[in-house]
Amino acid sequence: MLKFPLIVDLGLQVARCITRDSECVRTAVRLLKNGEVIGLPTDTIYGIACDAQNDVALSRLYTIKSRDCKKPIAICVGRVEDVSLWGNTRTVTNDVLNDLLPGPVTLLFDRSNRLNRNLNPDVEKVGIRVPDHPFIQIVANELGRPLALTSANISNEPSSLAVEEFDAIWKHLGAVFDGGRLENDRLGSTILDLSVGGRFAVVREGQAACETYAKLTKRGLLRCSR
Repeated sequence: MLKFPLIVDLGLQVARCITRDSECVRTAVRLLKNGEVIGLPTDTIYGIACDAQNDVALSRLYTIKSRDCKKPIAICVGRVEDVSLWGNTRTVTNDVLNDLLPGPVTLLFDRSNRLNRNLNPDVEKVGIRVPDHPFIQIVANELGRPLALTSANISNEPSSLAVEEFDAIWKHLGAVFDGGRLENDRLGSTILDLSVGGRFAVVREGQAACETYAKLTKRGLLRCSR
């Protein structure tokens, strides 16, 4: 039985997702299907997310973050096997994907034709995440479409480890799902370009960078410059 008790209503729905609750998942999915942006925990920092296939929701996400519209946003799926639906993963083996995911990494692949062309329209690659956090995985799976996912903060401001740290944008969100304070640093995910077979390029060093490079090297991938 899924348990995510909804504990507070502050004019938007603030929910605590320490345990798993189907009602909380249904709330998140309903809001996403309605084009809302929600705040929620990941395995790195708090994020804000919307339905990546919904143009209106994407526009709202960029506005909330005050983000440059030319700056790409990654997507999130709930299962490792779903990565290949949205990116061309033929450049890596399933073993590589399963070594890295779920986990604190964003993997760049050439984008799939099924991905919304209005998501990062001038970019041929897409960053894909499978965070190691049950709530966001369940929500993505129940939605049945990828989430557009970015950090829960105004652009160029510090990332958030607790929901109170991004309360300035709560009024713009359909809901905030509170998983408690995240016990790690403020680094986001490590971003890796895996779009060329046999190689990897580091786009951004984030959490678990050294461990991630070791896994790729062990699988025979060569590190190269972008």
